[in-house]
Amino acid sequence: MDRSSLLQLIQEQQLDPENTGFIGADTFAGLVHSHELPLDPTKLDMLVALAQSNERGQVCYQELVDLMSSKRSSSFKRAIANGQRALPRDGLLDEPGLGIYKRFVRYVAYEILPCEVDRRWYFYRHRSCPPPVFMASVTLAQIIVFLCYGARLNKWVLQTYHPEYMKSPLVYHPGHRARAWRFLTYMFMHVGLEQLGFNALLQLMIGVPLEMVHGVLRISLLYLAGVLAGSLTVSITDMRAPVVGGSGGVYALCSAHLANVVMNWAGMRCPYKLLRMVLALVCMSSEVGRAVWLRFSPPLPASGPQPSFMAHLAGAVVGVSMGLTILRSYEERLRDQCGWWVVLLAYGTFLLFAIFWNVFAYDLLGADVPPPP
Repeated sequence: MDRSSLLQLIQEQQLDPENTGFIGADTFAGLVHSHELPLDPTKLDMLVALAQSNERGQVCYQELVDLMSSKRSSSFKRAIANGQRALPRDGLLDEPGLGIYKRFVRYVAYEILPCEVDRRWYFYRHRSCPPPVFMASVTLAQIIVFLCYGARLNKWVLQTYHPEYMKSPLVYHPGHRARAWRFLTYMFMHVGLEQLGFNALLQLMIGVPLEMVHGVLRISLLYLAGVLAGSLTVSITDMRAPVVGGSGGVYALCSAHLANVVMNWAGMRCPYKLLRMVLALVCMSSEVGRAVWLRFSPPLPASGPQPSFMAHLAGAVVGVSMGLTILRSYEERLRDQCGWWVVLLAYGTFLLFAIFWNVFAYDLLGADVPPPP
């Protein structure tokens, strides 16, 4: 049922004759049954929960429209959370007879979402189309690029030490700052098999579930914001270094997810969460430590500075700020969140500063930039 047909039905049945903006839940539920309208039982349960959060047992018309269109405002979410009783269905873990895919959807719900209402909402309204194509496509493209350069250079570990590697049009190099696409395309290049394997594993294990829950637009925005922030941060803080790898985007996703888990620790139902949190932090810290070692103590002779590690840290900052705002706004409009506009303003300010820095600071400071390959 779309918004226009719902409005017409309400007007025809005079469910709100005094134009108060509220509709009795029992009256609307009876209308649904009498007209045999195709209303999802889960939405009807949530309608009852909304009504029980209201002293007069009524539902705001706008919240009803949001419910029917599968959109939820922050007031809707608060009303559900503050309702006088929980939704009548049992927990998802008690759902019998699920197929393999629905079990995976349930697993994703418990991995990503901290609230049982959100988990059930996601589980019952999830559709397999469109699939989570962004993270899978990025990972596949990174693997293809790595295989092409590995075969061409006949080198699979520490590829950046090969003199031909830095000549790639995808790598960010401070001598090629005017080629703006390199601030993003460096994410397709990797130091070696070890970095590619680490990033690809996290993109599939964390990025795909996040995309399934929060959608391709939000997760792609977060990932690309981390990638762009990574290269721009390197251009400011490590002016002689190139950048390769998708670590900026990966650390944005992982930091956002870990921060969301910590802030909603009591509500998260994923198994062994403390152990997994510790392992994730150890692995991420080890990867940063490896990048620092390669930057300042290269194990092999190199023709120039090795890739910087600052992209990892910049991605983590983006994840804790922008990413956490996105993950905490499940099924809510970001434009209605004050924190979202604060984060966008901060990120936009950083972008403007970084652009001016790249245009003017290198010449004013007399930066010793290595010659481009």
